[in-house]
Amino acid sequence: MRLLFLGDIVGRAGRNAVIERLPGLRERWSLDCVVINGENSAGGFGITETICDEILNAGADAITLGNHSWDQRETLVFIERQPKLLRPMNYPLGTPGRGANLIDTRSGHRVLVVQVMGRLYMDPLDDPFVAVDQALEDCPLGQVADAIIVDIHAEATSEKEAMGYYLDGRASLVVGTHTHVPTADHRVLPGGTAYMSDAGMCGDYDSVLGMQKEEAIRRFIQKTPGTRLEPGLGEGTLSGIAVETDDRTGLALRVAAVRLGPNLEETWPRFWD
Repeated sequence: MRLLFLGDIVGRAGRNAVIERLPGLRERWSLDCVVINGENSAGGFGITETICDEILNAGADAITLGNHSWDQRETLVFIERQPKLLRPMNYPLGTPGRGANLIDTRSGHRVLVVQVMGRLYMDPLDDPFVAVDQALEDCPLGQVADAIIVDIHAEATSEKEAMGYYLDGRASLVVGTHTHVPTADHRVLPGGTAYMSDAGMCGDYDSVLGMQKEEAIRRFIQKTPGTRLEPGLGEGTLSGIAVETDDRTGLALRVAAVRLGPNLEETWPRFWD
């Protein structure tokens, strides 16, 4: 299978990059499944139902969220009727929505998508390791799921790496989100799980983590209240990871970083060209 995971969409620049480029990439690379983190897609804070539908219609098979899941209050309602929108699984019992779902892809495969949120320097949610164990026990790789993608939305690289090794051999891909900066450590772990500490963001990289530079810089210098942070208005860059899996086992065979757009050096899975 051919999998593509794209990092946090930030504002209109990120949405436009995804909507304009993803349909062509699905066809060019014959993608079986695309998962995108969309927790910053609505002006940098949360997601709306309209934006969720736009991303899915552009070619995403599932959308993950994170610590900004509820910044748009409407998400508390529409997430219940949208099974392809996932919030962290380790939110407390009774939280609206779901943190894992077995997605039927357009190519006829079944992909388990799971999201958990880290606890280091983040909200102290339930144990993400216990939560992901439960999801994978209910839907094991190679038996129920043709592939398993785990998005760990976390601040600490150590927590992300620990999750990668913890799930090595049990998931097709473990990928970090949240920091909006793509890492250079994409690889296949010894047990066959593809891993990347952070997929980066889909947004304007001429910015501070996707937000306009001026107010972000002023906050560091003056430490006084100011205006609301607003997403950058430049051209967006797609950032993420591409994975090719073994159809028999669901484990990763090869991986490549994806960066398409201005400000960063472009790279893509040339083994698919």
